[in-house]
Amino acid sequence: MTWGTFNEKENKALPAHREPDPRFEIQPGDILVSRANTEAYVGAPVLVGKCRPRLLLSDKSLRLKPVDGIDPHWLVYALASPTARRQISAGSTGAQQSMRNISQSALAEIEVLLPPTVEQKRIVDALEDHLSRLDAAEKSLGVTLRRLDRLREAVMVPTNRIAVTRPSEAAHFPSPAGVDDGELPFIPSSWRWMRLGEVADVVGGVTKDAKRQAGDDYVDVPYLRVANVQRGHIDLTTIAHIRVPKAKAAHLFLQFGDVLLNEGGDRDKLGRGWIWEDQIPEMIHQNHVFRARIKDQMLDPRLLAWHANGFGRRWFEANGKQSVNLASISLRKIKMFPVPIPPKAEQAAMAQEIEEQLSILDNAADLSRAAHRKAAALRRALLTYAFSGKLVPQNPEDEPASELLTRAKGALVGGLTSPRVPHARSAAVVPKLARGAPSGIQEELPL
Repeated sequence: MTWGTFNEKENKALPAHREPDPRFEIQPGDILVSRANTEAYVGAPVLVGKCRPRLLLSDKSLRLKPVDGIDPHWLVYALASPTARRQISAGSTGAQQSMRNISQSALAEIEVLLPPTVEQKRIVDALEDHLSRLDAAEKSLGVTLRRLDRLREAVMVPTNRIAVTRPSEAAHFPSPAGVDDGELPFIPSSWRWMRLGEVADVVGGVTKDAKRQAGDDYVDVPYLRVANVQRGHIDLTTIAHIRVPKAKAAHLFLQFGDVLLNEGGDRDKLGRGWIWEDQIPEMIHQNHVFRARIKDQMLDPRLLAWHANGFGRRWFEANGKQSVNLASISLRKIKMFPVPIPPKAEQAAMAQEIEEQLSILDNAADLSRAAHRKAAALRRALLTYAFSGKLVPQNPEDEPASELLTRAKGALVGGLTSPRVPHARSAAVVPKLARGAPSGIQEELPL
């Protein structure tokens, strides 16, 4: 359950011997709320449309059934409004950066402004009109960003800038080296193919071992992890430190122009990397990050990094190995990575041209992301206006919200007399507008 999306295929199954409890079967028209999720999704409401039978609530969800006079679409939007989201965040428990939980009782205390039933429908109609256009704009921006990503990948591959179609006009492919090179592109005969181990000194980093960080000859130094080495940039937001022997640290100190490539992580992170530019002195790297130091300045480090991030994505995935949770590639194999070497005289101009084109694409992506943020801000503003009575006009002929509230409270307490509500045609502050049912074994409590 995410914002506006209910995926009935994402589910688990009961044991074969256990019969489903019909009280907890999800029905079309139910409002479901995620009670345990990340900060962005905890309490996220979704209205169920079509739904297959015998699908049950889990213990991480709540079901809301609006009482008569409460439009379910309106209630979903109300729970997604900034006012409600602030209350949900305040009522949730757990660390902000991890899983958050909201109890049924905390959800029951959320207050919303209650308009008359017919005004609820006007609010829903106006919101859906505005939000449908925002959705279309955001979808278009998403398509644009994906296209820019593909263009960026194409631009950063040096071999994409040359057109050689005949094998007779191309440089010889590298000799077989016990790895899967796949289909290498043709490069001009003035270029040459080499293996990474021939182009650069490639070494692994330090292994973190808390038990072996003491001793008079140990020094405390910063080190780069997989999370720091991103595709096309080095992220220095969070830097860890480690104690290592002085000689080991001196051997691993990074130098300007070193190309850093990830050895492990998710499969799509293999070989991801960028160039070290001496941002922090005396920096080393962990064992899950390889350092490639170009020999004799035979290749511009940018061309190697771009080649690894572009063409290398498929090569590293093909030659890496997958364990249960992580992928990795060995030092021996990464030294076999095929690298095209342009003539020295052409490299600087080629690198400059690639940088200029990447800069244009980056600016376009920044503009698209800024527009996406503005769309998100506009969405929040629309919801704020809608649930403060400012989005649609009010009609003095509408049934007062106070009468709806009186009926709603009466229905929830089983027909008992509800507290007096001041007569008013404006919205009334009202919690507890729907009955909530959790999954599993907990009994229903009114929301």
